[in-house]
Amino acid sequence: MNQHTQLPPIPFIDVAAQRRRLGRAVDDAVARVMAHCQFILGPEVKRFETELARFCGARHVVSCASGTDALMLTLMAKGIGAGDAVFCPSFTFCATAEVVALVGATPVFVDVEADTFNIDAKQLAAAVETAKRLGLQPRAVIPVDLFGLPADHDAVAAVAKSVGLFVLDDAAQAFGATYRDRSLGTFGHATATSFFPAKPLGCYGDGGAVFTDDDALAETLLSLRAHGQGSDKYDNIRIGTASRLDTLQAAILIEKLKIFPEEITARDRVARRYAEGLGDIAVVPTVPKGRASVWAQYTIRIGNGRRDKVAAQLKAEGIPTAVYYPIPLHRQQAYKHYPVGEGGMTVSDRLADEVLSLPMHAYLDVGTQDRIIAAVKRVLAP
Repeated sequence: MNQHTQLPPIPFIDVAAQRRRLGRAVDDAVARVMAHCQFILGPEVKRFETELARFCGARHVVSCASGTDALMLTLMAKGIGAGDAVFCPSFTFCATAEVVALVGATPVFVDVEADTFNIDAKQLAAAVETAKRLGLQPRAVIPVDLFGLPADHDAVAAVAKSVGLFVLDDAAQAFGATYRDRSLGTFGHATATSFFPAKPLGCYGDGGAVFTDDDALAETLLSLRAHGQGSDKYDNIRIGTASRLDTLQAAILIEKLKIFPEEITARDRVARRYAEGLGDIAVVPTVPKGRASVWAQYTIRIGNGRRDKVAAQLKAEGIPTAVYYPIPLHRQQAYKHYPVGEGGMTVSDRLADEVLSLPMHAYLDVGTQDRIIAAVKRVLAP
């Protein structure tokens, strides 16, 4: 046992530090809901939706029960189903493709860019041709803003426009980020996000939202999240589901949104210190010009088959890491029978063997981060 094992373990994401900062504000917000007892679609829900719209500039925000539901409700609203192809990156969390399968459509996997981890627009164009050869109707693309970094939305939009694809941005990890000085939530035809506790803007349970400037789409989403109701809850005009953001979670998120801009700045400061400390020994994330990441994760790449050994050595020193994602979707049992773009999944496969995420949150102090950087440099030293 060396001296490093005596140090206290470091949290991967320190939700408790943020909770301490918020203090009575959250307690009071919850108490207000407990006093009025409007637990379903209470006044805090509409207030939160309004404040989210103001934050990012979207015309409409429809909150729902999770980020997964945000994606699925949007596909349902567009009538996407059997015989339709929806293009998804393979290097992402399963929810992106899961919702496509759940509505009866076919996910078609697209490779990603090695430097951004996001969908490769050139490969998207090739995947569209693959879908056509298989007799599928290209209907939509779901670019993912992975780890908090916006995808190349201009490039994706160009391909989508050329073939008539609906663009649903999966910003589950990236709400608060910007692309060409515009906030996520304003790209594509709709944007979905998640308020899972580990997300940059997270609640104390599950939650999600859809952003759109399309009035008709927003109206349909409001119906779908409440069992497809029309003018009355017993007049159901379409098949829907129960997917509402709890009033308690909305109340908590209102308080968290107040400090969110400061936390985004703090996350970026942490990311810059990582880049300065590790840039000469590992492949650190790059942020292309015109984009700003919200740093949901800070993910380095470690090649030559060393990743797992490095993770084990860091764990022994009380430093947690995570692998997002060890198996690309096109190789997972539930998804491996779905088609892949003709360009193959070379980059996704390579990233799955190399990526390693380090502790990242707005409350990572300099001393703790120095300890992480020193340990990573030590275990990576030749």
